[in-house]
Amino acid sequence: MMKGKLAQLDTALYFAVFTPSPKHWWRMVALGLSKSGNGGLYVLLAIGCAIFLEQLGQTFAITAVLAFALERPIYFYLKKRIARVRPCDCFSQKALLTPGDKFSLPSGHSAGAWLYATCLAEHLPILSVPLLIWASGVSLSRVVVGVHYPLDVVVGALMGVGCASLAIGLVGML
Repeated sequence: MMKGKLAQLDTALYFAVFTPSPKHWWRMVALGLSKSGNGGLYVLLAIGCAIFLEQLGQTFAITAVLAFALERPIYFYLKKRIARVRPCDCFSQKALLTPGDKFSLPSGHSAGAWLYATCLAEHLPILSVPLLIWASGVSLSRVVVGVHYPLDVVVGALMGVGCASLAIGLVGML
């Protein structure tokens, strides 16, 4: 009973956020935000921090690598176990991009963005607000471009923050 109501709410929220017009300005912004969470930026930024911010940057890079090492197996397990079909494959609306796999829960982009934002904000607190806005934008963008339901990105965000927090705690004990 609850599962059905949750799915109905999730679908209703999806249609409230999803913009079917490919030329809608917000959808173009969302596509850019979504692509910023593809992962390549994470590697470049971690290397740059490790080189230019010395000890602080190296600690951040170690924390981020550990956090991803914790998050990725959970992500892959849940993707295969839950096997939730993406909204772009359930409804007639076409997504603005082609997803990398066929399942939607959890959102890997959302998990990665929140993980990275949490780790970086821990080490560079002055960037906390812009990082949280960016992570929120990446998460929301995945719904706007049509590849995730809202619950997918919420679960991804919780996974990202949780794994980052655990990694921050573990690295802090060293």
